Amino acid sequence: MEKHDKKISIIVAIAKDNAIGKDNKLLAYISDDLKRFKKITTGHPVIMGRNTFLSLPKGALPNRINIVLTDKKSEKFDNCVMAFSIEDALKKCPNNKECFVIGGAMIYKQFFNISDKLYLTKIHAKFDADTFFPEIDYNNWDIIEKIDIEQNEKNKYSFSYITLKRKIVSSN
Repeated sequence: MEKHDKKISIIVAIAKDNAIGKDNKLLAYISDDLKRFKKITTGHPVIMGRNTFLSLPKGALPNRINIVLTDKKSEKFDNCVMAFSIEDALKKCPNNKECFVIGGAMIYKQFFNISDKLYLTKIHAKFDADTFFPEIDYNNWDIIEKIDIEQNEKNKYSFSYITLKRKIVSSN
């Protein structure tokens, strides 16, 4: 992977054991988290794999550049920019915008080591899952925000919003 000058952020909801999905679906419906996702990503490019795109109930996310990473060169999705490699996806992100990687697991894994920020929603529950987020070594990240939300009549699960920024490692 060549050096890039983009601001790359990952936004993801993870449960215990870093679980993120089952059968190409989210593990839990958390209304507040979906509102937060929309607020944070609106106006920014979002990068996703084809399966994540196909799982979106209404197709391309409005008010965002939707970049879909696929290895099928003939594939085209309405209101999407198609990309065929990480480098291609990054070239299609405007320079002055934070780019959000929104899934799925293979895409997260490919962008994880070059991302600058993680917006985690950590669901404090365990689910039957078949898809997982890469292991996070918290020694490499600074927590810049943490908000705990308790389970209540509106939220079936307790969860935390945790924003992490990659520590700058000097190259001496």
